[in-house]
Amino acid sequence: MVNAVTPLRQDTAWEHEHRQWWEPGSSARDTLACGWSHLKPSLSPDFVETLRAVVGAPNVSTATAVREQHGHDESMHPCAPPDVVVWPQAVGQVQELAALCHRCRVPMVPFGTGTGLEGGVNAVQGGVCFDLSRMDAIAELSLEDFSVTVEPGVTRKALNKHLRGTGLWFPVDPGADASLCGMAATGASGTNAVRYGTMRPNVLNLRVVLPDGRLLHTAGPGRQPRKRAAGYDLTSLFVGSEGTLGFLTQATLRLHPLPEATAVTVTSFPSVGAAVACTVHVLQAAVPVARIEFLDEVMADACGRFSGMGLPAAATLLLELHGSRRSLAEQQQQTEEIVRQNGGSSLAWAEGLEEREQLWSMRHNAWYAALALRPGCQGYSTDVCVPISRLPDVVVETKQDLQASGLTGPMVGHVGDGNFHCILVFNSHDPEEAQRVHAFTQRLGRRAMAAGGTCTGEHGVGLGKRALLQEELGQEGLDTLRSIKAALDPHNLMNPGKVL
Repeated sequence: MVNAVTPLRQDTAWEHEHRQWWEPGSSARDTLACGWSHLKPSLSPDFVETLRAVVGAPNVSTATAVREQHGHDESMHPCAPPDVVVWPQAVGQVQELAALCHRCRVPMVPFGTGTGLEGGVNAVQGGVCFDLSRMDAIAELSLEDFSVTVEPGVTRKALNKHLRGTGLWFPVDPGADASLCGMAATGASGTNAVRYGTMRPNVLNLRVVLPDGRLLHTAGPGRQPRKRAAGYDLTSLFVGSEGTLGFLTQATLRLHPLPEATAVTVTSFPSVGAAVACTVHVLQAAVPVARIEFLDEVMADACGRFSGMGLPAAATLLLELHGSRRSLAEQQQQTEEIVRQNGGSSLAWAEGLEEREQLWSMRHNAWYAALALRPGCQGYSTDVCVPISRLPDVVVETKQDLQASGLTGPMVGHVGDGNFHCILVFNSHDPEEAQRVHAFTQRLGRRAMAAGGTCTGEHGVGLGKRALLQEELGQEGLDTLRSIKAALDPHNLMNPGKVL
């Protein structure tokens, strides 16, 4: 047997440093730009050579820059590089690598595109990072069954480009051009979720390499039924598992027909409450809206200036309707009436592709627009989701809390399904401001849970929301999750330190 490791870094040490990041006077804040890069790889040379024997020398790296690149995502969590990065080319190699790490008790961290927002790829105990981006085959496409099977290197934009001309598309759109298997792993959502759902209902089957190298097809090999009642729902178990139960090496996805006609509009309101109330009324009227996105006055102004579109500095909704040309006209009429009743501005509809894409590009660049409000500062995105009936109250209370806290935190959200974000822009080297950010995020998470909602609607738990997860599920819920984790990964090798 290969001698794998010298003693690995312990999770408790990383957690101690991670917690200190929020505390006044902490030097850990200075590690935001990959503060673990000074640490030396802890895997033995023999073990690294064995990895090279499996995937080839060009597909293994211990270079500091490569390790740092794979030690963080887009979140504010301090970078924690793996000890080595591997690029498997096929599922058999993933199995062989996983079995090797399992035998030698080496931590394993899956990596897709690194666009997550909760530190999900940070290798807090070192180990081996599996970069799956070179497994990029679109294996099966069935137009008649409205399904496609993809490997983890396929991103959502690449898939929709491949589908061009078929009359089908994959609508789950988190903004970033994320890996589809990574989106499944985090239970991603996005602007289209109000009509087409999140990743969970759009994943029909998963091919998973378990921590010991065994291969699992969650709905059975080659199966893609639209519904099933055969045993426990293993597919849903792995959707949202955040790399803690196994490697998602293939996903069979549900496709949707492209709408015949599409129309987008932007409307502003006299207050945040009026904009959110309009959202509720649109849904209650059963308007089959495809997207309904909210920007508060700070975000609307920032997005308008960043994109050059010059939006009014007012609470704003972006609405998109899909349907036949006849049904679309009826939907537009309904929407205009509801907007008017809630004090919204008059509507001008964009139906051309270029104009529609320009509007959504403005919305998808909200993160960068927010960062531009305070150049040189850092950003942190909250991610609560509440029942639609409680959305107006929670959004208004959150807005008041933001103002009272003296924080820069423009609000944006997929309010059609009750999910909204505060993009907090702050000086991470100012301990007092960092502490206010932390306190605000905790209050927000608890406010959402008190309203019957969740501390994370789409970003996942990762590193930062583990305490809130325990409050949300209770001890029995958390114990159940730990039992599942222990059954599938008894040595806690898959992405340790995350979720639980």
